[in-house]
Amino acid sequence: MLHTFNKNMIELDGTYGEGGGALLRVALAVSTLTGKPFKIENIRAGRPVPGLKPQHLTGIKALKEITGAKSDDTKVGTTELWFQPGKIKGGNYTIDIGTAGSITLLLQALVLPCIFAPSKVTLSIKGGTCGKWQASVDYLKEVLLPQLRRFVKKIDLRIIKRGYYPKGGGEIILEISPKYKSFESLENDINNNLVNIINIVEQGKLEQIRGVLNLSQVLAEEKIDERIVNAAKSSLSSKEVPVNIRTEQANTYSIGGELLLWSVHSQDGDTALPNPIRLGGDALLEKNKSSEEIGKEAAQELIEEIDSGAAVDKHLADQLLQFMALLPGSKIKTSKVTNHCLTNIYVLEKFLPIKFNVENNIISVEKI
Repeated sequence: MLHTFNKNMIELDGTYGEGGGALLRVALAVSTLTGKPFKIENIRAGRPVPGLKPQHLTGIKALKEITGAKSDDTKVGTTELWFQPGKIKGGNYTIDIGTAGSITLLLQALVLPCIFAPSKVTLSIKGGTCGKWQASVDYLKEVLLPQLRRFVKKIDLRIIKRGYYPKGGGEIILEISPKYKSFESLENDINNNLVNIINIVEQGKLEQIRGVLNLSQVLAEEKIDERIVNAAKSSLSSKEVPVNIRTEQANTYSIGGELLLWSVHSQDGDTALPNPIRLGGDALLEKNKSSEEIGKEAAQELIEEIDSGAAVDKHLADQLLQFMALLPGSKIKTSKVTNHCLTNIYVLEKFLPIKFNVENNIISVEKI
């Protein structure tokens, strides 16, 4: 049975939207930020195997350690949960997902509250660094984090070790030096126009394409890396801008890898913008997929994002919503409004006095 000690608990339906884990991760993040408790039923009801998975349990456990939060006793497969947030604390925290569970998906529950900690937060996290149905740690580092620098003195992600499915074993260190000691102090700066809202509607001029290919050492020895990079560059040649892709070989427990590409755009010749414009495209190294197919797949995904005229790719859009919700007046133009986006909007509007508007792939937020 769900705990009902707080009549003001926010109630969430886990079947909403795509019925996955994003709903829970965003709820954990914004609950911790606002101090509002919640309860959720039908967790991950839209998935073949419903209920909590190890990475979700790890996120709840981490928030208990970092904030002193409380919740039901949970286990793998749990489909109902109540969560009473605590107060975020600075410090050094070590988190081990214990599988190839996604480091980046775990961070969706942690980054938002941590950027408002009273002192520096250092998260050492072990798990998977890339995989299906998730943004990789490289995407987080190169595409999302540049957008979050408006909130902090410094945010830096270091990839210590790569970890691929199924054994994982990857490790990152994320350091966050907060600018605002509380959510309330951010609101003061917003009222005095001292913080840049998120305003990413115009794509601007394409200046260059960058990328990183990471793969297991054993694959690099077979020259697979060269073939992937050459295929990507060939596909991207039509864009007539410099293309720079670096390769990183890694000793890993499982064989795998990923090619991430991102475009860099300017406005009036300036790429160092308060609202950086970067679009991403990626492809995993998988069995029965040739090197040429991998390079072409990542390039084609990026080309489609560029050709859409969007200023925010479809994956960044759903990740940015948490942070747009803190800055009423923010607006983005994305290539596609996904079910993840709609699910995240549902959660954010439950916790905060805001309303999102979605029209013609433009997402905006206002205070109510």
